[in-house]
Amino acid sequence: MRVIPLLHFPVPPAPAITIARRHSIPPSYDLSGHGSFPLRSGFRYMFRSVRKFEVLATNKQLPELKDGKSESEEGILLRAEVGGSFDLGWLPAFPHVLVASMSNFLFGYHIGVMNGPIISIARELGFEGNSILEGLVVSIFIVGAFLGSISSGSLLDKLGFRRTFQLATIPLILGALLSAQALTLDEVLWGRFLVGLGIGVNTVLVPIYISEVVPTKYRGTLGGLCQIGTCLGIIASLFLGIPYENDPHWWRTMLYIASLPGFFIAFGMQFAVESPRWLSKAGRLDETRVVIRNLWGESEVERAVEEFQSVIRNDGSDLNSGWSVLLEEQNFRVAFIGGALFFLQQFAGINGVLYFSSLTFEDVGITNVAVASLVIGITNFSGALCALYLMDKQGRQRLLIGSYLGMAVSMLLIVSTIGFQFDEELSHNLSIVGTIAYIFSFAIGAGPVTGIIIPELSSTRARGKIMAFSLAVHWVCNFLVGLFFLDLVQTFGVAPVYASFGAFSLVAAIFSKYFLVETKGRSLEEIEMTLNTNFHGSDK
Repeated sequence: MRVIPLLHFPVPPAPAITIARRHSIPPSYDLSGHGSFPLRSGFRYMFRSVRKFEVLATNKQLPELKDGKSESEEGILLRAEVGGSFDLGWLPAFPHVLVASMSNFLFGYHIGVMNGPIISIARELGFEGNSILEGLVVSIFIVGAFLGSISSGSLLDKLGFRRTFQLATIPLILGALLSAQALTLDEVLWGRFLVGLGIGVNTVLVPIYISEVVPTKYRGTLGGLCQIGTCLGIIASLFLGIPYENDPHWWRTMLYIASLPGFFIAFGMQFAVESPRWLSKAGRLDETRVVIRNLWGESEVERAVEEFQSVIRNDGSDLNSGWSVLLEEQNFRVAFIGGALFFLQQFAGINGVLYFSSLTFEDVGITNVAVASLVIGITNFSGALCALYLMDKQGRQRLLIGSYLGMAVSMLLIVSTIGFQFDEELSHNLSIVGTIAYIFSFAIGAGPVTGIIIPELSSTRARGKIMAFSLAVHWVCNFLVGLFFLDLVQTFGVAPVYASFGAFSLVAAIFSKYFLVETKGRSLEEIEMTLNTNFHGSDK
């Protein structure tokens, strides 16, 4: 079997819903030692909690704010001499977000860096023609990413964002260098595993960091930089891979280059701010006020600190909380929703469509793999740019629903061209249109929104654990789709497999409508206080 090494997310760019039957926490963790919340209670909460969340989601919007304004509503306006005004409230947070988003650039680069050179690596290291070993070089990356995701929540709670980012650069740099100078298959495998470990940690950290540092008004827009970074990383790997056609050893240079962004992230995080929410949980209120003043404005300081403290008083601020925190009612339902969103994202077939797109382009005469990959990359990037613009205008829920409906329609178009006897040229052209429309639809919603909305729905105390669990589900599903996609195509044919992708896309649209609430324009604390029943009736 061959493993397909592609992503959304990944995020970026996003679980049959029946995953609720399984443990929401990896079974290797001992839950009995972390609090008194019994395991059976968590499962009793499951359907009751999800039902509550579904009822709330049907309202479409969270309740209005008491004073009619959300955090940073005023923004920071730069008055031009000509009389115009430009909203630059996002600018103070942008450099910090940019440093964090370099992790996604590195993720995208590592997605693309193995697509072509794997043949040269196999030839040079003596395992050419062994599809199992070639697949292992790819899949070991996903194993590392899974373990990195699982460990990230605990690291984040204890060390904070800046130190965890810097810690994650160690396996990223060492893994890239080890792979670049590898003389044996084992060295390549260890290098890819280490890189996956660092990527797994960072894919959890980046969306949470952005959601906690950026002012509410711009949280969706700047959150879209995760997907932009991934797209640019893939495109960069394609351009840097051009000399590979004439130099079979060029793969070593590409992997040496892969170590450079890690140094940039480690250095940049030395000057980036810590999350004000994490500082507040750690009791460092003076530092919290400084960060808010610098990034959100003086007028937001006391209001934001009061919101942070209100959440802490009601929900606690344990920086050493265990995985048992996911068994609490509010956290359990958000973990279920997060896992379900990533399950549906992966089983909607983005990796399979990306893999098969090269064959689709060959049918219309585009035999150059680099050109086909570039078209796909530009389409993905264009969709991510649109998401950047629409995220805080149309809202997360509407983008997700529209994205998955677009993916379902695109799959229907492709399946129709296969199932009906169209003219051959017309059939091939329609397949190209369907493939491009599918990828664009994914990039505008299912890719970027999934990673943004999960931290927004999560409680402050459990945000790291919920995101870690959700991304762990993502990596498992990513692996399974890559492992079985080609076998399913060979057994059932392309049309039935693509039809199943369309069906999952439709289910994802329905799930997004009935199980999500709109979060745009609301601070994380406002969302948490609305969704957490512990706050109802309390004196806020």
